[in-house]
Amino acid sequence: MSYTRLIAGIVAGGLIATACGTAESPGSGSAGSAAPLQLVADLDPADAGAVGSSVNEFGFDLLGQLTDGTQNTVTSPVSAAALLAMVLAGAGGQTADEMATVLHLDDSRDVRVGALLRELADTDDVTLSVANALWAQQGYPFEENYLAFARDSFGATIDNADLGSQETADEIDAWVRDQTEDRIDGIAADLGLPSGDAVLVLLNAVYFLGTWTTQFDPNETRDEPFRLADDSTADVPLMHRTEVDLPVAQRDGYRMLRLPYGEDERYAMEILLPDDGSGVPQLLASLDAAEWAAAVGELQEQHLRELALPRFELEWKAELTKPLRSLGMDSAFGGGDFTPMSPENPFLATVVQKTYIRVDEAGTEAAAVTGGVMAESAGGNSFRVDRPFAFTISDSQTGTILFLGTVTDPRG
Repeated sequence: MSYTRLIAGIVAGGLIATACGTAESPGSGSAGSAAPLQLVADLDPADAGAVGSSVNEFGFDLLGQLTDGTQNTVTSPVSAAALLAMVLAGAGGQTADEMATVLHLDDSRDVRVGALLRELADTDDVTLSVANALWAQQGYPFEENYLAFARDSFGATIDNADLGSQETADEIDAWVRDQTEDRIDGIAADLGLPSGDAVLVLLNAVYFLGTWTTQFDPNETRDEPFRLADDSTADVPLMHRTEVDLPVAQRDGYRMLRLPYGEDERYAMEILLPDDGSGVPQLLASLDAAEWAAAVGELQEQHLRELALPRFELEWKAELTKPLRSLGMDSAFGGGDFTPMSPENPFLATVVQKTYIRVDEAGTEAAAVTGGVMAESAGGNSFRVDRPFAFTISDSQTGTILFLGTVTDPRG
């Protein structure tokens, strides 16, 4: 792991990004080993809260694009936000404005993103490792100002590599396995690697391990019916505790329970349980960062005769390009401005997230990796007619168009 003792609620939200430091210059080091970090000055509590709130807002926005509440979904807003913030640092003009708006940030190079890490790192209760890495295509010109910001503000390692080789793809997958304790087996193929068009691969990895403040007794876990979304039932292992005092809040249509980790109880998993008769789709329709924060603010300790929680283990992945475009991050994926990153103005070709979570009697283990690929801009050295197009047939002497049309399906 690159560094440990860092924590934020992966399920609940909150910002994690890497902190200021130094890393090897391109080609002088390996992205497989973490950069030494020198954290920036302490954040003012108001600044820390503001940046954390920005990531929470982005996380709920993204969740709304990814699911309607009828299927398992395990996102890591902190991982996605950290990855996109690294991309945002290389954007300019309208592209930067769009990305900053989607991320709820005011500045394309907001140093508070990295600075917040120190605020989150001050705990011995849980383990959380965060790592960032960039693989740059050999010979492709990148602005040193951009690379320096990625190194210093995100603690990212930067390595020159041949992104069109399987060897580099294997190195990327090995990095993912190392940073997530083998819980995620790789992401290269999901990102379309190896690729002759790729010029930069950006990765963020998050690994979390927390032990419940009061663990469940495995002898009290038993198979019981669990009502599914279609109102049928299935037997699943339910963990049990009896006669417990825990923070609970009743909101319109659901209850929230906070289940803490460690002795300090600074970090916890929040469970949002729809009232009987309603469901997760209805909950998600009214749930955003403000509603979540309001529920947390109303948590009060209550005595519970019984607490029953499913034991589960899930893997999940999603291609985030379409959801991000729907949120307003459109020009980044083609025709945008990434000249602060490189004079060649690459574009963001794809963003993928893969996650893992296990909840059992001892606690919670979770991992996430988010990857993005910058590719050579269309219209540079290639002209790929691989999407709907229009055409004309004209007379060059008179300028008269003889035929005019569009092709949306070449099959006819």
